[in-house]
Amino acid sequence: QVQLVESGGGLVQPGGSLRLSCAASAVGTFSIRTMNWYRQATGQQRELVARISSDGDTNYADSVAGRFTISRDSSGKMVYLEMTNLKPEDTAVYYCNGAKFWGKGTLVTVSS
Repeated sequence: QVQLVESGGGLVQPGGSLRLSCAASAVGTFSIRTMNWYRQATGQQRELVARISSDGDTNYADSVAGRFTISRDSSGKMVYLEMTNLKPEDTAVYYCNGAKFWGKGTLVTVSS
């Protein structure tokens, strides 16, 4: 069993930056090959934002490519999402996911 806990959300002005963290409990994420960040805005479907494999290969949604960076540490227990040049449309609850496991989310609000 793996528990995922997100942190780092908050209120930021357009053009600002935030770094989200996802901490995995138990034995960490070694057993999970691919880790993902999803987001869900109010009234919208949950969408995949970024993905990182155990080999470090990454993929991004077109809407965030060039602005967001996903990474994971060598212990496999932390996954990060570095978000820059944030836009109001990035406002959403951001969720960490690996296999069948989900965190409870962290709210990111981009507003002046």
